[in-house]
Amino acid sequence: MPAVQQDLHNVTNRMFHLYLEDNLQQYTAAQIENIIATFPPQRREVAMRYKFEQGRKESALAYQLLCQGLKEHYGIEKMPSFSIGEHGKPSLAEHPEIHFNFSHCKHAVICALSDAPIGVDVERIGRYREELARHCMNEQEMAEIQSSPNREVTFTRLWTQKEALVKLKGTGITDDLPNILCHNGKIQIETVVNEEKGYVYSIATFMSES
Repeated sequence: MPAVQQDLHNVTNRMFHLYLEDNLQQYTAAQIENIIATFPPQRREVAMRYKFEQGRKESALAYQLLCQGLKEHYGIEKMPSFSIGEHGKPSLAEHPEIHFNFSHCKHAVICALSDAPIGVDVERIGRYREELARHCMNEQEMAEIQSSPNREVTFTRLWTQKEALVKLKGTGITDDLPNILCHNGKIQIETVVNEEKGYVYSIATFMSES
């Protein structure tokens, strides 16, 4: 299996462990089937709901990264089960003190674990669509996108920041999505753009009070 990238990050004194897999093409269908076969029935069912192989691959690798992180940093070897919040944010049913979030797209899968709430989002850099941008960006963000030499990257960067923030708060998509980044209080958002591999990811955390 390809090696998984992992790093320990410190953002405003808030520690979290980040796992990223961006070599999805190296996994064969047989390897993914073998991975899914080891999952608990509930999680196996989630992965198999995806009609196409790509979706099953992303779902399976996201859960695998979570299991790897729990084992390496918390000594938890049992595959986790989830509790689902009011707006769909999952938490660990047996370890509510450990926070996690994962996301996946065609080019990358990401999982973050922390001792505090965290939100992550990864998106493929795709074709820029102005109609979509005007629906979810405010005037200042639209000006930034339109003046950018690479509108696709700028739009994707802003979108992942909004998604990561929403997932951090666990409130679901709000009606004020265009302005959600304007009033984010004591929240830190870290964004990484990988144009070579065609994806962007953002991580949102609450700033430490210390």
